[in-house]
Amino acid sequence: MSKKSTFKKRFIIEGAIALFIAISPLLFYSYKYLPQEATSWTFLGITLTENNFGDVSTAVYYYFNKFVPLLLLVIWFVTSKSWWYHAILIPLSMYSFQLFTALNYSNSERIDENEILYVIAVTMVIVPVVYFIRVKLVDKHVHGIDLEAMDTELQILKEKEELRKEREKLEQRQKTASKKM
Repeated sequence: MSKKSTFKKRFIIEGAIALFIAISPLLFYSYKYLPQEATSWTFLGITLTENNFGDVSTAVYYYFNKFVPLLLLVIWFVTSKSWWYHAILIPLSMYSFQLFTALNYSNSERIDENEILYVIAVTMVIVPVVYFIRVKLVDKHVHGIDLEAMDTELQILKEKEELRKEREKLEQRQKTASKKM
C-alpha cells in the first residue's frame, strides 16, 4: 500500500476510536432516554427486549453499564504500549463476565455476584505473566543484566569445564600408557 492509503486508513480507524470515546457517555446514559415500562424497543432494526429485567430501560442500563467500560478497556488494551498492558485483561475479563451474565439474566439469578470467581481464575494466570515481564525488564534496563549474555557465558563455562574434564581423561590415559611401556 502507498503511504497515502495507509495514512487514510489509519486516520479512519483512529477517528472511529475517538468518536466512540467521545460518545461513550451518551451510550452509558442512554437508558434514561428510553421509554419507561416498555417491554421491547426497536432502533435501526435492532429490537431490544426486557430480558427478565422488567422493562427495556433497566435491561439497557445493565447492558451498557458493562458494555461501555468493556469497549473502553479493549481500546486501552489494544492501543497501550506500556509493559504492563496485560494487567488490563483483569478488569476486561470482569466486565466480560458481567456482560455475559446480564445478557443471560433470569429472574432467579443475582447479577454481578459470582463473576469474581471467574476473574480470580483469570487473575491467577495474568499476574504471574505480568510479573515475569516486569522482572525481565527491570533486570535488563534497571540493573543492566542481560540474560542472553549470561546464558552465553554459562554455556561457555560449561564447555570449558567439559574440555577440562576431557583433558584430564587424556592425561590420565597418557600416564597409564607410559607406565605400561
